[in-house]
Amino acid sequence: MKKWCFLLPLSVLALGLVLPGCGQKSAETAAADDAVIKVGEYASLTGKEAAFGQSSHKGTELAIEELNTQGGVLGKKFKLISEDNQSKSDETANISHKLISRDKVVALLGEVASGRSLIAAPICQENHIPMISPSSTNPKVTEVGDYIFRVCFTDPFQGKLLANFAKKSLKATKVALLTDVAAPYSVGLASFFKEPFLANGGTIVAEQKFSSGDKDFKAQLTAIKAGNPDAIFVPGYYTEAALISQQARQLGITVPLFGGDGWEAPELIEIGGKAVEGTYYSTHYSAEDSSPVVQEFVKKYRAKFKGETPDAMAALGYDSALVLADAIKRAGTTDGPKVRDALAATKDFVGITGKTTLDAARNATKGAVIMTIKDGKFKYVETINP
Repeated sequence: MKKWCFLLPLSVLALGLVLPGCGQKSAETAAADDAVIKVGEYASLTGKEAAFGQSSHKGTELAIEELNTQGGVLGKKFKLISEDNQSKSDETANISHKLISRDKVVALLGEVASGRSLIAAPICQENHIPMISPSSTNPKVTEVGDYIFRVCFTDPFQGKLLANFAKKSLKATKVALLTDVAAPYSVGLASFFKEPFLANGGTIVAEQKFSSGDKDFKAQLTAIKAGNPDAIFVPGYYTEAALISQQARQLGITVPLFGGDGWEAPELIEIGGKAVEGTYYSTHYSAEDSSPVVQEFVKKYRAKFKGETPDAMAALGYDSALVLADAIKRAGTTDGPKVRDALAATKDFVGITGKTTLDAARNATKGAVIMTIKDGKFKYVETINP
């Protein structure tokens, strides 16, 4: 039976009198809220970068489940409130406001794409809500303010290691750049690659541009082919990287293509097929890592998600939730400023992607791995430390 609240005279309300059932729902909700620690997650669960968001979300979900099995922290279990931004910036803003103002989360986890993290970060900063990005590598993300953190390496590090990889491992002295000008991640990574590559005696023989969502890259690739590069650097996301690889091979371009962690998704191989064979990219971890911590994570992930092998986004999503839980435990409270301080003091936290130590700029200092595609599978090549 429904319980109804009626408008009462101000004199009655002034005495604090209410009809039976009035206010009961809010009291029950408040009690339920006090019994859990609410954590918000905004992710690209659908849309153009859904592979990223789904992987990161699964890793986060697994971590929260394990934390709750262990009893949670501060005598409370976690409640993960996940929202899909559909890979859109405007949805990210709406979701961030909703999670903070209506759901009253104590912290936000997200996003994978740097551009969308840059949308949510000012909202979190303004409301003094700690935010941890699992894998946004653009340095501008944490520059937003002292409540913004990340558990991954940054693009200055990634750009430099890729420049060294191109020179030393690929033996490339002439490189062409094909940059997604609509993605802050791509523009930043291209810049951070170019500077050290040139400083080490390399030459950029062509610089071409595209925008996220483009499907025809033949004009840019034709211009690149004319420059006769030893390799082509594509600092973009997996969908375009796969299509670019296909069209490059169709044009008779046989030199290696390589990129950053934005390439990592099963869709790279699903879309690119044989064209991505022999391509390379940098990322945050490899499921082939023989360390017990990694292999135990892979085992648990496969058990939960029907044999699926976790990629770097899943591992970083997992680590982001554990780093937050560790900070809340050390803070002894869910109070925003105190959790922020505990996060800033994170040092040598052992996770799936290595030890996480957050520096003064709230960035994680950790190594990277180089992967290649061989026989239709992702294969580990080497590990590069800071």
